[in-house]
Amino acid sequence: MKNFGDMMKQAASLQKKMEEMQETIAGMEAEGQAGAGLVKVILNGKGYASSVSIDPSLMKEDEREVVEDLITAAINDAKSKLETQSQDQLKELTQGMPLPPGMKLPF
Repeated sequence: MKNFGDMMKQAASLQKKMEEMQETIAGMEAEGQAGAGLVKVILNGKGYASSVSIDPSLMKEDEREVVEDLITAAINDAKSKLETQSQDQLKELTQGMPLPPGMKLPF
């Protein structure tokens, strides 16, 4: 059963690489912008906002709804960028690995 032993070694190696990748992703940051940069949000790799920056020109009472919409858009922009970075990391990790068709990681 040499193949089984090799498979177990590959599985252990994959698990270690997945843990390393998760740590790398957790350390990532992405900046999302909205309103041509009037609102900026930074999210960490786990998707939590660590910073919000609002241009002073938006700090008017009658602009409140616009600012709220821009913050939401900036958060979504940053989240999308993090997902892209995470997928890139995952592709790099699994490159050249013989995974069954249709199998997606992480599990």
